[in-house]
Amino acid sequence: MGIEQSTAKWLAPASFAYNFAVQQYALNSTPSMKQVNDANTSFWSPQPYFIGGFFAPQQIVQLAWLYRVWKLDANSPKERAEILSYVPYYVLGNICIGSWAFFWNAEKLQISNLFVVVNSLSQLYFIFTKLGPMNTSSTSSILTHINAKTFAGIGVLDFLHNLSVAYYKDALPSTAIKAVTGAGFAGLAACSDWIFGGCLVYDLVALSVGQATLNNPDWSKMLGGFAVMTAGIVGLRNYFIPPYVKEPGYNLAEDDDTFDDRV
Repeated sequence: MGIEQSTAKWLAPASFAYNFAVQQYALNSTPSMKQVNDANTSFWSPQPYFIGGFFAPQQIVQLAWLYRVWKLDANSPKERAEILSYVPYYVLGNICIGSWAFFWNAEKLQISNLFVVVNSLSQLYFIFTKLGPMNTSSTSSILTHINAKTFAGIGVLDFLHNLSVAYYKDALPSTAIKAVTGAGFAGLAACSDWIFGGCLVYDLVALSVGQATLNNPDWSKMLGGFAVMTAGIVGLRNYFIPPYVKEPGYNLAEDDDTFDDRV
């Protein structure tokens, strides 16, 4: 899935503007995004303000990354390859989440869930199969990794939240749900760097606080325990297997179009 810079420099900002505008509409319409959230809860419902708290700084990162898309250097093929490889997934994500808001506010939750599934799975696919290790000597590489991994990280929370309210409204967690939650986060943590791993911990804290608000104290405490477990796994994984590289010669000659594709 490739794209030219001439297309990317317009398409990526346009998708950002679409998603941002629709989110503002959904927040301020009647019923609002939060009103729909409060009327539809389940065992994977987070505290909604955690999503808003994530959204604001994420927009700043996206704007910084979009600036790099515009300013790509023709003499930096690795930089171009890494940034442009993410643009199609970034555009798809913005379109999906922007479109999700229309159906969410209309309380057509099963339809809105489809957009979340596409976004979440595509973002996870990209960071685990297409994105090479982050080069700490490159601002563009750092921004691409933060942008992609925060998109995927909040996508995990979106996936759980929307799935539960679309099909299991007002349900309490079964033993199977508890086991799947713990095993799923442990599995993701075992192959996560600090950025995505930090997002997973944030997701679990959001779920824990949300369930406490819904008067599910035992489930809330278990989710808090999963957050500690996930943080421990991420820490150990990254201590023993450092996830990043440092390549001062990132801006290579124009005829060198190699790209490190390690997972």
